[in-house]
Amino acid sequence: MDSALQVEKLSKSYKRRVRQPGLLGAAKSLFSSQTEELQAVKNISFSIKRGERVGLIGENGAGKSTTLKMLTGIIVPTGGTLEVLGRVPWQERRQLALNIGVVFGQRPQLLWDIPVRETFRLLKTMYRIPDDVYQVTYTEAVKRLSLEPLLATPVRQLSLGQRMRCDLAAALLHAPAVVFLDEPTIGLDLSVKEQVREYITDIQEKFGITLLITTHDLKDITETCDRLLLLDKGSLLFDGSIKAFEQKYASDRRIVAEVRKPVEAEERATLEKEIIKLGGTLKEAEGHKIVVEHREEGAAPALTQLLLSRLQVVDLNLEKTDIETIVTRIYRQPVGKD
Repeated sequence: MDSALQVEKLSKSYKRRVRQPGLLGAAKSLFSSQTEELQAVKNISFSIKRGERVGLIGENGAGKSTTLKMLTGIIVPTGGTLEVLGRVPWQERRQLALNIGVVFGQRPQLLWDIPVRETFRLLKTMYRIPDDVYQVTYTEAVKRLSLEPLLATPVRQLSLGQRMRCDLAAALLHAPAVVFLDEPTIGLDLSVKEQVREYITDIQEKFGITLLITTHDLKDITETCDRLLLLDKGSLLFDGSIKAFEQKYASDRRIVAEVRKPVEAEERATLEKEIIKLGGTLKEAEGHKIVVEHREEGAAPALTQLLLSRLQVVDLNLEKTDIETIVTRIYRQPVGKD
């Protein structure tokens, strides 16, 4: 079976009681049966092949955590079908648990009152991890996540960042076929985040793990994943490679030049016309800074050559819109009108 996850028209809705405004309305609501339906996930479909690394992103309330909980069998969908490793998660949770790893943000799976090392040993027994596999995953985790000073410490005494590192190691100890990571770098400082991302990538490649990450830190996605799923209000807006996402939604690229002397008004007018002919727009020409924007990727060489030939360029940088800015723009305006 080539597919690790198969999702077809998956939906999840909730009913909640409608509360009337004011004190009297609140009292009436206690005896009212009026409800409204909230749809957290709306008919989404996607499949993930074995060994793929996929990022699931979206704003708060987009349906990321609900989707992840359905994939792990924690909650039951109200519509559609899904399979993880050929199993229906909420029907076969126990069998599936042996082959998946899960990290849910600030909800540690580690035992609160015993040292980290003992939890790892207990997990080895629970998951029946072979000695040779455990030797690799345990040693790698301790080394790459700097866990040695924490192994003798009860989990309740660890900081959030320390718990997250230990929890990630625990989820990967049995080298599961599929790993779901929800906010895996929350509570970590920048240097440790890089450490964690490198560890996730290396262990994924070593064991061919299928990886699905949800996070608000988009660098987690760009540095560990090859593919992106974008949710908005429960609907799937985009499914494709990160490169395809950037090509579709990154509307502008920038050439930023520092020049030895400011551009005169007459020279600016001539330069602007030539830039337009080459597919660019002169966005700024103030003081010693020149900024040219262009939409077509192939326009950069000609525009760069123009600036270098016409101006005394001291420094020059080519910039493209980062993925975080792209996502922010998408949520500020309706998708499909780009």
